[in-house]
Amino acid sequence: MRRAIVIGGSGLIGRAVARRLHAVGWTVHLVARRAERVPADLSGDGLRFYALDRSDQAALVRLVGDGADLLVDCACFTAAHARGLIPVLPGIGSTVMISSKAVYVDDYGRHVNSPESPRFDQPITEARSTQSPSMSDDFDSPAAYGACKVAAEQMLLDDGHPVTVLRPSKVHGEGAAKPCEWIFVKRALDGRGPVLLAGQGRGGDHPTAAVNIAALVEVAAARPGRRVLNIGDPDSPNALAIARVVGAYLGHEFREVLLPDDADPRLGRHPWDRRPPIRLDMAAARALGYQPAGDYAATVHDELAWLLTIARRHGGGYRLPVTWDNAYFDRMLDYAEEDRYLTHSGR
Repeated sequence: MRRAIVIGGSGLIGRAVARRLHAVGWTVHLVARRAERVPADLSGDGLRFYALDRSDQAALVRLVGDGADLLVDCACFTAAHARGLIPVLPGIGSTVMISSKAVYVDDYGRHVNSPESPRFDQPITEARSTQSPSMSDDFDSPAAYGACKVAAEQMLLDDGHPVTVLRPSKVHGEGAAKPCEWIFVKRALDGRGPVLLAGQGRGGDHPTAAVNIAALVEVAAARPGRRVLNIGDPDSPNALAIARVVGAYLGHEFREVLLPDDADPRLGRHPWDRRPPIRLDMAAARALGYQPAGDYAATVHDELAWLLTIARRHGGGYRLPVTWDNAYFDRMLDYAEEDRYLTHSGR
């Protein structure tokens, strides 16, 4: 049987990759630090969990042993992480590194984590310029994240082995660390009628289903090579369309309040507010043989169903567990500020 090793196997992307490969007959070895984060369905015949830290290079070398058909690294954020993979690459048939569209810069050097939002007037191709690489190990900040990813990409690609770098955007699915759709799920659970959307809801940031990443990983496993590929859903809905998809799934009808471009910036905030919308060019992946698992509306159902199981009710409203970044979502869910606006504007 074909053998795959998935580093970061307990996370959003790792879970989807493991499930996809196992379903088509692969033996999958999941690597993560904590066993309790691995879903119950990722155990049994053909699935095995290894609790180890990716920085433990000796343990990784022992795990790879005589080799593997595929290695998928969902947790490669720095050049040091990439360097730790170099000793095992000769024994791997195909390696896939999960990067990010955060590496791209516009014509003025701005990226998606810049203080000033970038402007991409056309779908982003893999030939688009990227940030300068950073060799820092401190990747967990808006300024450093993309630059550290670039350094990791370059280190793996320059080693000469068949490495596919995937650059997703706004990943969604079961197990998401920051499930953007929560801002609409919570409104529906709270019975909230109005939904305020900045820029008339036109803003968009290409979503990528974890199951679509998994579909492209399977293609890369079958066709090893050194390359960079964008990965996004076959469609790229704007915020208004996403709100409607979530509302339809939950059987909730929102009263859409589409705010003008000059409205108070505290109102109508949402995670997809990029104007013009950011879109990834998917021609290279399609040319390789990639076929998506589904469009946004079909694939986001996994995340929505999962969110309904983990939502917690507190003081008459629903919240995610306290260990999550609720503060991030709270900025977009200020019902009191919205009600003041609605009252004063008569909307």
